[in-house]
Parts: sequence; C-alpha cells; structure tokens
Amino acid sequence: MLIFEANGLNTFYGTSHILFDVSLQVNSGELVCLLGRNGAGKTTTLRSIMGLTPPKAGSVIFHGEDMTGRPPYKIAQKGIGYVPDNRLIFPDLTVRENLEIGMKKSEHFKGEPWTVERIYEIFPKLKQLEKNLGGYLSGGEQQMLTIGRTLMGNPELILLDEPVEGLAPLVVKDFAERLIKLKETGLTILFSEQNVRFSLSIAERAYVIDRGRIKYSGSIAELETNEEVKREYLMI
Repeated sequence: MLIFEANGLNTFYGTSHILFDVSLQVNSGELVCLLGRNGAGKTTTLRSIMGLTPPKAGSVIFHGEDMTGRPPYKIAQKGIGYVPDNRLIFPDLTVRENLEIGMKKSEHFKGEPWTVERIYEIFPKLKQLEKNLGGYLSGGEQQMLTIGRTLMGNPELILLDEPVEGLAPLVVKDFAERLIKLKETGLTILFSEQNVRFSLSIAERAYVIDRGRIKYSGSIAELETNEEVKREYLMI
C-alpha cells in the first residue's frame, strides 16, 4: 500500500536550484534507498520531505495528506521520523536519557509502541552503554542512539540520511542486519546512501539521483544489471 509520495520537488538554497522535479514513492513496510554521489541532492531530498528545507514547488503526501509547507515538528507528529547525517545526539545526557527524551506519540502509528527496552533489543550495544554520556560514544554507537531516539517517537516512516557514512566495515555489516530487523517490525524506511554495496544488500527498490534529478527508479535486481546507470551515476 502506498503511504508516501513526493511529487515534482524543486528546492533551492538561496538562489541555487538544487532539486529539479524530484518524485519518489514508498509503500508500507518497504526498505527503499536513494543513491547518489556526494552532492547529488540526497540530503536535500530528505530535508525537503521533512520540511527542514521546504521545496519551492512540488508536494509531499503522507497517507493521502499534503505535508508540504508544514513545520518539521508537525510532520513528525504525523508519523515521519528523521535521522540526520550529523546525528545530533545530546552529548551531556546518558544513552538512556537520550532515548527517553525522544518519547512521543504519532498519529498513524498502530504497532507495538517503542520503549527503551525494545530499542535495546534491536541495538544490544546501547544496553551495555546506557549509563554512558552520548558524547563519549563512537560514531557507530552514536548512530545507533540517533536511530533509537527517533524510533521512540513511534514513526511509521523513517528517513535515514547516510546511516553508515564513515563507519568501519564490520559496523556497516552490523547496521545492515539491524535495519533488516527494523523492517521486520513493520517499519517503513527510506534512506540515502553513497555506500552502494551496503544499500543493494538490504533495499528492495532504489532511486538514483544525480545533480538534483532522479536518473533511475526500479528494483534492486534491475539496478544490479544496469551497467550504464551504475557506471555513470554510481561510479561502479
């Protein structure tokens, strides 16, 4: 079932035109990736969806309701969670406190509510570190914490911006397993990434963006056999 769609997004930073008619769709329970090189427009796409950089044209539809132009907190209340690439955890709060501060309800969530203990089941490392201050965690641990804190808001759709950027290969492999577990809970995930191997290993569908324009949309199987798209836009 289609729960989210962005239609014809055109987004600017000042006078710089960044996104050109970007459109994408996500069905309930899907794990979808937005691929592209650095500077291709991935982060701007997610920020446009979340209302952090509102598009000048186009629409963002969630459960048939137009979210375009609404402030980010209103979009979050409707059930869209956002994990930024710079994580933004609270460095002077413990792991548990960081998670608890994210607790809230969302309009469309109908599953089992997220609790600190449920987060620990997905990310056991956080349980071991629950009394540690956020500022002393490694990059991978902070990423787990940021995702966990977002889940505490009980989103139906979660947007992940570059979730494995800068992480060691073993940590990346572990993250792949964690995201698959999250999908199995019924969560819908749209994530942006430069790490093509990681993305193709877990996603069901992909969009490829380059210079602010969608260049490919289709299944992972189709993308893996499309040598032209991989060579020209993903450098593989």
